[in-house]
Amino acid sequence: MHILLYISDFIVPFIVLSIVVYGLLSGINVYESFIKGAKSGFLTVLRIMPTLIGLMAAVGILRASGFLDFLSALIGQFSSRIGFPGELVPLTVVKMFSSSAATGLLLDIFKEFGTDSRLGLIASITMCCTETIFYTMSVYFMTAGVKRSRYTLAGALIATFAGLAASVFLAQSLMP
Repeated sequence: MHILLYISDFIVPFIVLSIVVYGLLSGINVYESFIKGAKSGFLTVLRIMPTLIGLMAAVGILRASGFLDFLSALIGQFSSRIGFPGELVPLTVVKMFSSSAATGLLLDIFKEFGTDSRLGLIASITMCCTETIFYTMSVYFMTAGVKRSRYTLAGALIATFAGLAASVFLAQSLMP
């Protein structure tokens, strides 16, 4: 176990150093390439900023208005029958839009039910098994100039439901 901690401490610096050494051995001006990439990244951030602000505002409005609690009660009646706790519906819905807002909900779940509880375990695994679908689609598609998403949303929703099912299954198998 300790070896993994040591490896994790050194892996990022090792990768960065490897990239720099490879660039130098290839005859590339590493610093100039870094500055060009940083400028491009900054311009990308400026382009996606309105989308980010809109998504954060929408999630905040959903939480503050009580709509998320209403949706949780409504969907929770059905989801609890198939084994997915209704208390985790808000986390699931918010995670599709914002990972940071979902982290706030995750902390609320930890405070109320505990980290070692069944709900805490399912919520933790859910955060790892799902993606911020609408954030990712809006930001990446806007940046790449994609106009038609075709089957992306359907595929992402199927993958999310598979991740949710896996989180319930894994939590059940890990519980004593």
